[in-house]
Amino acid sequence: MGVTRPDPTVMLPRQAAEPEVDGRGRPAIRQWDIPPARPRPTAWPHTQLGSNELYERVLAVSEDYHADRKQFARLRRATPKVLEWFTQWPGETWQERWLASGLEDKETDWIHDFLAWREAHGELVSYDEQEGRSAMCWLMQAQAFHPSLEWVLRQRFNYVLSRVPVTFDREGYARLVAHLDVTGRDAKRTRARLVKTLGRIMLSKGGLLSEITVGDCLEYVEVYDRVLPGNGGKYDRAFYTVLFELGTFGEHAPDRLRALTVKGQLTVAEMVDYYDIKCRPVRDLLVDYLTVRSADLDYSSLRRLGQQLCQLFWKDLEDHHPGINSLQLNQQTVTAWKERLRTIRHARGRVGKPRMRLEPILLAVRAFYLDIAQWAAHEPARWGPWVTPSPVPSTATQIGKERKSQIARMHQRTRTRAPLLPTLVAAVECWRREIKDLFDRTAAVDFGEGVDIGGERWKRHAGRQSDHRRVAVIHPETGEQRDLTREDERSFWAWASVETLRHTGMRIEEVLELTHYSFIAYTLPSTGEVVPMLQVTPSKADRERLLLVSPELGEVLTTIIQRGREGHTSLPLISRYDQHEGLHSPRLPFLFQRRRGFIPTVLPPAFISSVLREALERAGLTDQTGEALDLTPHDFRRIFATDALQAGLPPHIAAKILGHEDVNTTMGYAAIYPEDVISHHRSYIARRRQLRPSEEYRDLTPEEWDEFITHFELRKVALGICTRDYGTPCVHEHACVRCPALRPDPDQQNRMEEIIVNLQARLDEAHARGWRGEVAGLEATLAAARGKFKTMQDLARRHGSTHLGMPSFGPSIGRRA
Repeated sequence: MGVTRPDPTVMLPRQAAEPEVDGRGRPAIRQWDIPPARPRPTAWPHTQLGSNELYERVLAVSEDYHADRKQFARLRRATPKVLEWFTQWPGETWQERWLASGLEDKETDWIHDFLAWREAHGELVSYDEQEGRSAMCWLMQAQAFHPSLEWVLRQRFNYVLSRVPVTFDREGYARLVAHLDVTGRDAKRTRARLVKTLGRIMLSKGGLLSEITVGDCLEYVEVYDRVLPGNGGKYDRAFYTVLFELGTFGEHAPDRLRALTVKGQLTVAEMVDYYDIKCRPVRDLLVDYLTVRSADLDYSSLRRLGQQLCQLFWKDLEDHHPGINSLQLNQQTVTAWKERLRTIRHARGRVGKPRMRLEPILLAVRAFYLDIAQWAAHEPARWGPWVTPSPVPSTATQIGKERKSQIARMHQRTRTRAPLLPTLVAAVECWRREIKDLFDRTAAVDFGEGVDIGGERWKRHAGRQSDHRRVAVIHPETGEQRDLTREDERSFWAWASVETLRHTGMRIEEVLELTHYSFIAYTLPSTGEVVPMLQVTPSKADRERLLLVSPELGEVLTTIIQRGREGHTSLPLISRYDQHEGLHSPRLPFLFQRRRGFIPTVLPPAFISSVLREALERAGLTDQTGEALDLTPHDFRRIFATDALQAGLPPHIAAKILGHEDVNTTMGYAAIYPEDVISHHRSYIARRRQLRPSEEYRDLTPEEWDEFITHFELRKVALGICTRDYGTPCVHEHACVRCPALRPDPDQQNRMEEIIVNLQARLDEAHARGWRGEVAGLEATLAAARGKFKTMQDLARRHGSTHLGMPSFGPSIGRRA
């Protein structure tokens, strides 16, 4: 993915104390060179006014209070008191007096100092606190002084913050409101948060809205997280996007605040230090090794290698063998490490599920040892002290068997999910239609009016954020609420994701990178017909490709574009953050985007997975065990490859469509049985039949068939089924209770209980009459009967008797034995 370099005329170069080094050993080039934040002004006309002139200015800017005579009288009475309080500190301007007061550095509320001063002068009255706060607010709006951003964030000046943009920059505020109205951002709560955030910045920095810089915004975020850490970064993010759309930062600045708050690509040293390796020499060795390897790896591969060597190998050894400082490991240590590696371990030592693939980790560790040994021949001073035999032998990194097992698992997964795809497609289509119909019917009524949902009467209400564009309903009796805007969004993107993935076979990151520029008109050289093509952005193999847009896919993409435009002529231009590469893309009209509050954003992969899970739950699809079916976006890719090859598409063409460099990778995706193998096997059987005696392939006579059928009919007995082979007689003279060939029927437990009771009575009689020979036979029969009875109970407890719907042989031959 390309990186947009900032324009040096708009974005100032980043100031660094010393040059940083990126993952490839070169001077680090961050994606955005952020200009520094503006310092607080030290002198401006309003802070140099005298007490009387400043008092008149306060009365002029407080025009909202003029209609309320009581409030205006309090303001006129309190302002001179606060000005007199400020004169006790030295300074030629009000800003200098504010800094000399030290109020910014105090954790206590400033009003306590003001009231103590009033009390010391014997002038304290009950309403001094309320009037003092009001006068302080209007002095800041009159720009008598500019407090620090930390101090402003600690105060609760809700009214003054909403008034600052109007007072400081009336024309700029008018442009801001007009822009919010044009873009449809009329949520009162969100707009109020936006104005208050801009008010905080302007209250501290002064100036106009157009003078706010990118550095000011970044400073606001950093100070907010430091002053209000308990809020978890819940600052308003829309203010930056709105300022960018107004052209405040220039077109070369990032269009998202996330581009400033996300660190981006880490250097090799930062990657290694993230795992907190205790042994400093080994830490330096890992940094040097990864720096050399980074020349041949992309960023995501480098991060994965760093995790394997730092976290899964050395950090694990340090946690279980404190003080370890050498790469030379004994066999006991290596065996214990491999055993721990078989299980995924989460944070705080919590043990997770077994690890599916060990070979990539073992291969990375083995390559680490072998590379050091090879490099030591060229740089013995640098790598020689670390040369030691590898703890991973070559036999442990053989991935052939593991690869076959992985392909078998993928094929089984595809075979179980491919037949359920039509059901899922129908379910998401039905879900989308139902929610869309409900959404349209509810949006057509006014707030408070009723709407019928599933035979019940609901009422439309404004929702939590008082956003009149959102559509929500509430049940008047139970109080249950439904956000239909959210449901409509999730149902639409579930349908769009399923349709796009199943028609294209694209990777999920490729789908999310589709833009309006991806459509290409291609003219067929043979007929001159113009067909639409879809240009897929280079992803895993860094090779772009073209896909033919079918009518079904074209209808889906057209619907996505119409939804993204929201009535405008084009899709919004936004940047997408690549989590694998740690970079933001240029501003492009991405197809898979949605609006979150004020900000349009590209759908993240987690959102696609979430709506797919919800769609599967609504469809009621389950696996063989009865659990909810797990269907990932990559499963659609395997199903697409399987269907394409089964339909007769040549494998090398399918490889081009899927973006595979090797056709064997495509064949590994396809869960089909090779037709040529089946046809050759059938030909082999036909040739073998020609070599065998013809008597073995003659037609059956009616007598032979009757004999065969009669054998199986005679196997049914009262207690179950006789399992003797065909052509063998009953060798136990029909003593079925003692016969091991009897498979007892669980439904005949009552009959077996009667037999056991009868045998016990006969055994008691034999004991009484002294029939010793009869006693031995009856005891053997009774033991066998009890064993058969226990078998019946076990069969009934496990699965019971199930009729398989097998046809009987009697009707097929027209008689019964």
